[in-house]
Amino acid sequence: MDSTNIVTVLESEGVEFLLSGERKVPLSSCNGKTVCLLFSANWCRPCKALTPQLVRLYDTLRYDGKDLEIILVSFDPDEDKFNEHFKCMPWLAVPFDVNLHKRLSDIYHVDRIPSLVPLSSDGISIEEDLIGLIEDYGAEAFPFTRKRREELRAIDDAKRDGGKLEELLAHQGRNYLMSRDGREISVSELVGKTIGLYFGAHWSPPCRAFTSKLIEAYSELMTSNDEFFEIIFVSTDRDLKEFELNICTMPWLAIPYHDKTRQDLCRIFNIKEIPALVLIGPDGKAVSTKGRALISLYGAKAFPFTELRIKELEAALVKEREGLPPQVKDKKHDHMLKLDMAKAYVCDFCKKQGRFWAFSCDVCDYDLHPTCVDKSF
Repeated sequence: MDSTNIVTVLESEGVEFLLSGERKVPLSSCNGKTVCLLFSANWCRPCKALTPQLVRLYDTLRYDGKDLEIILVSFDPDEDKFNEHFKCMPWLAVPFDVNLHKRLSDIYHVDRIPSLVPLSSDGISIEEDLIGLIEDYGAEAFPFTRKRREELRAIDDAKRDGGKLEELLAHQGRNYLMSRDGREISVSELVGKTIGLYFGAHWSPPCRAFTSKLIEAYSELMTSNDEFFEIIFVSTDRDLKEFELNICTMPWLAIPYHDKTRQDLCRIFNIKEIPALVLIGPDGKAVSTKGRALISLYGAKAFPFTELRIKELEAALVKEREGLPPQVKDKKHDHMLKLDMAKAYVCDFCKKQGRFWAFSCDVCDYDLHPTCVDKSF
């Protein structure tokens, strides 16, 4: 539906003008523009959180000369709440009328707020979530059409699968990564290496726990594979202070905090939860998005994280199990111990970290390394 049609719809509903702040503007002010209807309310927390982002988008596009207009359709129960919500918005609004707003939401099949409905003639439908598109791409999403969405997705696919590290990690304004001591390391220096993209945040306890495991594996790999491996931190911290607290503990590189590439990488690799570790092969293409599980299970032994290497590790575990008895009686413990698989444990005899096979007690919390079992009694 184009802007001419929205004018027709509003006229048919008895609307004679739109509001711009305290001024009245004619409906014809929307003619020839890309128009979006914003269904929102002052009482709605997600709506209020979205507003500043939309204001930045609106101001940016208008400054760039784009013919965009947003029209607020309020879901507030009274005019005072409507005015309070609208006063922080630079765009237009339909005059407050509860019944009219209900009819418009029915016409455009709005079943949730906030909703941003694009009305260009080749626009996407509400089911395709324009708010999600804007959150992902910002001003680059304009003019919010299906064609533009497909173009942006194709660009993401090319960065993820194209095998060009510099296109994935850098852009025209930045061709470097930063170290924790502030040095700038050119992205070109990493070409040909296996790369781990580590998505995490200081506020997340699971991230802090995984960081310790990752540092252990990284340090081990750096002693023998420093020319072939590197980790790049992609922060999801809430502010610069948290980011700086994070990287001061990390021996690897990072995307600068204020660089939009951080958000781009989260979108490109569909990061929905943290911590996450995406592994990029020497050819610049993704090897695995399950790096967290591989490091947690195998540590540095998983390098270079290929399917072949993981199959080799799995085969070695099977062979090790075949060489161990299903249960043992150890003189250091009263109960029978059964062979068990454990991702990580601490041996109750030598007090050292264990991994994979352990002899464990079903009665009490007791674990032994296979090498610490003493059957001579």
